[in-house]
Amino acid sequence: LRLLPQQRYLRAERAESGALERKRNVLCCLITRILKAEKQLHIDNLVFKVIDACQQGELGPGLQFLSFCCHSVDVLSCVLHLLNQGYLRRQE
Repeated sequence: LRLLPQQRYLRAERAESGALERKRNVLCCLITRILKAEKQLHIDNLVFKVIDACQQGELGPGLQFLSFCCHSVDVLSCVLHLLNQGYLRRQE
């Protein structure tokens, strides 16, 4: 028997999951920042504002170096996450 080095795909999966977690955290912070300024916003408008802010690099202080592509599915997933956590409230 001989000890094999850690498989590369395990390290890649960890790095990938870390990147996804950072992306979700940035999107959640951006959603919160937009809603603090707007107070009330239709979900469609919120998604467009978040995507627009990502494309223009308006992620906030200290985050200008982050550039990533965000899709409406990413934003909606973060909105649902924030709703489930109780950070956002839905109005009918």
